[in-house]
Amino acid sequence: MLLAVSAHAQDTAVTVGSKTFTEGVVLGEVATQAARSAGVDAIHRREIGGTRVLWSALLRGDVDAYPEYTGTLTEEIFAGEAIDSDAALAAALAREGVRMTEPLGFNNTYAIGMVEARAEALGIAAISDLAAHPDLRVGVSNEFLDRADGWPGLRAAYGLPQADVRGLDHDLALRALAAGDLDATDLYSTDAEIAAFDLRVLVDDRAFFPRYDAVILYRDGTAPAAVAAWDALAGTLSADTMAALNARVRLDGQPEAVVAAGFLGDRPAGEMAVASRAERVWTRTKEHLSLVGLSLLAAILVAIPLGVLAAKVAWLEAPVLGVVSVAYTIPSLALLVFMLPLLGIGAAPALAALFLYSLLPIVRTTHAGLTGIAPVLRESAAALGLPAPVRLWRIELPLASPSILAGVQTSAVINVGTATLGALVGAGGYGQPILTGIRLDDLGLILEGAVPSALLALAVQGLFSLAGRWAIPRGLRL
Repeated sequence: MLLAVSAHAQDTAVTVGSKTFTEGVVLGEVATQAARSAGVDAIHRREIGGTRVLWSALLRGDVDAYPEYTGTLTEEIFAGEAIDSDAALAAALAREGVRMTEPLGFNNTYAIGMVEARAEALGIAAISDLAAHPDLRVGVSNEFLDRADGWPGLRAAYGLPQADVRGLDHDLALRALAAGDLDATDLYSTDAEIAAFDLRVLVDDRAFFPRYDAVILYRDGTAPAAVAAWDALAGTLSADTMAALNARVRLDGQPEAVVAAGFLGDRPAGEMAVASRAERVWTRTKEHLSLVGLSLLAAILVAIPLGVLAAKVAWLEAPVLGVVSVAYTIPSLALLVFMLPLLGIGAAPALAALFLYSLLPIVRTTHAGLTGIAPVLRESAAALGLPAPVRLWRIELPLASPSILAGVQTSAVINVGTATLGALVGAGGYGQPILTGIRLDDLGLILEGAVPSALLALAVQGLFSLAGRWAIPRGLRL
């Protein structure tokens, strides 16, 4: 009986993902809380990437569902298949083992926006009017910059001449637009900032953008009660309602969970439990320490032997140092993305990336410490008749220990900072409040991650200074 209950609980549990923008997180919370209200054990893995990351996570089973838009599916996921109806889209999804709900009720299409006063001064009312102003400063969201239904297609459809178009975070682009640092950027039609920043939405006079009806995608076999709860959301969210929910988060500073609870009406918004700052910091600290500690331990176990091999076996020196150096030069964001197809989302890709970044300092300092031992000391050890393994363990490694410990310390401090990027793939840690704070323009949230991260780096340095008293022979200590 216990096994049957356990199996049933596992079958009904669902994981909901969401993209790294406010509306995606709000819809993720709505889907999660709706499933919970239906008696399903649901968790929300929030802000874990863009379209491709979440789509891949859905296919792998890392998440069971996530909010998406029909235009994104037809123009990005199934680009080139000429899907022209919801029925054709549903059939394409079914081939991948994926289903979608009926539209939730609003079309959150892409748009191009400008500050009203700037657009009025230049006489720009439609996207085609941009062609007469090649010097406009245009900045768009990173995903929009490369999508087929984004800037490349828009530029071709309208013959836009702007060449210096930069990619940046969507929320930062909106702030830059309001501050006058940009002249135009991409918008979502339900962005709360459209009204708050007095933005003009340019007319899509060549009908380039398709419909982006919000839906919930879910895997075949997802808990029926959750699917029923999501189906019940169809048609309940108008564009004005969605914009108002976004505004409560973006402009009023309310947590997405509270906003979602208020919309669903299960509980008054004020009764929704919200973790205190101390609780959040403690949770992120445990996640961050896990990322740093596990990756560093694995690196120590691998890197020190590699450093010994590079120092002792002449023909291995160049290959070993070369391989770990190449791994270290890969940009951290790119390395995380490379790991996603192999390891999925969550802690695993972050741990793998941190492990690879930790190797070089330890391998190099181990190699340098061993090769830097004075020849007279080597000769003295050999004259004693000690076997090579004994000389390595009892004499050479202790002599090299200050250098090795310095490499481990360097890797540890680097890991503390780099681990914040793990939040981009759902690994949590101090990067989560930083990522959310940037999205919401909330300095307090940014500091909630940045300050503990800096303090942890200082603590790590102090800890290794103390460790040196134990690991380094007394006569070699500075």
